[in-house]
Amino acid sequence: MSETASFGYRDVDAAEKAGMVRAVFSNVAGKYDLMNDAMSGGAHRLWKDQFVRRVKPRAGEQILDMAGGTGDIAFRMHRHGAQVTVSDINPEMLAVGVERAQKKGYDGLIWSEQNAEELSFGDRSFDAYTIAFGIRNVTHIDKALREAHRVLKFGGRFFCLEFSTTTWPGFSDVYDVYSHKLVPQLGKLFANDAESYRYLIESIRRFPPMPKFEGMIREAGFTATKVEPILGGLVAIHSGWKI
Repeated sequence: MSETASFGYRDVDAAEKAGMVRAVFSNVAGKYDLMNDAMSGGAHRLWKDQFVRRVKPRAGEQILDMAGGTGDIAFRMHRHGAQVTVSDINPEMLAVGVERAQKKGYDGLIWSEQNAEELSFGDRSFDAYTIAFGIRNVTHIDKALREAHRVLKFGGRFFCLEFSTTTWPGFSDVYDVYSHKLVPQLGKLFANDAESYRYLIESIRRFPPMPKFEGMIREAGFTATKVEPILGGLVAIHSGWKI
């Protein structure tokens, strides 16, 4: 029997998932900010600000921002003087990021098409590795985490911002209704694409809960792992160190 992987609420052939995810993000690349606004009520901007404050990018550091195609995280870190390599498996997402960088006048960013599970970078290449709202779309999360560990220097830090499962009573029910019922309709209204938005919501529900994902980060070799829940865990910042 062939290996399967989750694609929203469906289980699909693992070999096909990457292509299916790539198609979703090709569809939404031009509306990515709208998608994040729809899924978070606009709060993703504040979460990303908080995330970058935790990363503490410094001038001269080499940072890999994985699944960062449109540049939201990279731009924030670039302002601190870090040398950021923006990587994404989807060339359409990268193209949106390059265009946005040109409009904003951000020079010096490196743009690189990469598969998070099989990075082309050498061992111990980066001071920090960031990934925001991307790791849940990876077919083999454990492989991506091991690759993150491999490309980090000793003393390097890993930071992941991802939707999770809120533990606040009542709030989870409200968000379930909002996300499952309203977000796909917003996708249809604004982007004429309900199905891509439906997948993105379903992929959140299939993502491991915070304790399990933290365990996966430790299994990949990271130490001093930490989870910072936001809104009771609706979103969480995961971190760890390579020592």
